[in-house]
Amino acid sequence: MTHHTFNSISGFHEHFGLPEPENPLFSIAHRVFSNETINCDTAPLEEPVSITANFYTIGLKNIISGELIYGRTKYDCSKGTLLFTAPEQTITYKDLVASSESYHIAFHRDYLNGSVLFDKIKQYNYFNYYVNEALHLSPKEEELMKSIFKSIHLEYHNNQDEFSKEIILSHLDTLLKYADRFYKRQFLNREDINKALFSRFTNILETYYDDNHFEKKGIPSVELLAEQLGVSHRYMSDTIKTETGKTAIDQINLFLVDRAKNLLLSPNMSISETAYKLGFEYPQYFSRIFKKKEGISPKEYREKFSVN
Repeated sequence: MTHHTFNSISGFHEHFGLPEPENPLFSIAHRVFSNETINCDTAPLEEPVSITANFYTIGLKNIISGELIYGRTKYDCSKGTLLFTAPEQTITYKDLVASSESYHIAFHRDYLNGSVLFDKIKQYNYFNYYVNEALHLSPKEEELMKSIFKSIHLEYHNNQDEFSKEIILSHLDTLLKYADRFYKRQFLNREDINKALFSRFTNILETYYDDNHFEKKGIPSVELLAEQLGVSHRYMSDTIKTETGKTAIDQINLFLVDRAKNLLLSPNMSISETAYKLGFEYPQYFSRIFKKKEGISPKEYREKFSVN
């Protein structure tokens, strides 16, 4: 495998045959080839290419075919249009074929200093490894995004003055907001998939409880549950939040409280024993979680609902 690490945008441009960037912290490139499609590899086709950049990148291109690995996860780029990477993330591709026209934006985080994007960009999850698919755009959405890229490109190559950076950042902010909207739409269109994942999540908790693993091993972490589902914990958490309106941790706690309500009605088990059976190391923490969810303490619940 061929691996390239780019610390500077200028080094990135030089490697891919792009013009020297006009700003060391920000660049946008627009490429149009005569062929209908282009092969993106710069190494022999049988050899994958791995890239790590110490800056953000946004690519607008239609992926026709090929394999792309984002971190350790295979990235669904079939007919994808927008791809995002954050600093120090690694992307590996092989036999990647894309449409002849593309836009590419690269920027260091320092370029965002003094703007709302400096902190806001951390909220855009599509820059994270857990998003394992490119953003798919409808023809109308693609034209809209292209118009924003064109506006940035025009301002970037205009005679730069005191207003240039502010205008570029304003366009970039708009682009990222639209990407956020379209990604959320893309995930919302997967309601059946979301329901299936949440169902599997609940089944894992049920099996964990039936096998007495809560008492033996403690409360499972979000990372462990995601691993058993075969997805990243960020992807699992976002999917569950989209499906239920609650976080994965909230759902684990709701599951535990639901089981606790049944156990508390047993006269042969103390509140502390109930807490330990559910994987809590400290009964006081169990009581706090229970009261937060039910509005009364485990002791009050037992007194209120016990038939004995």
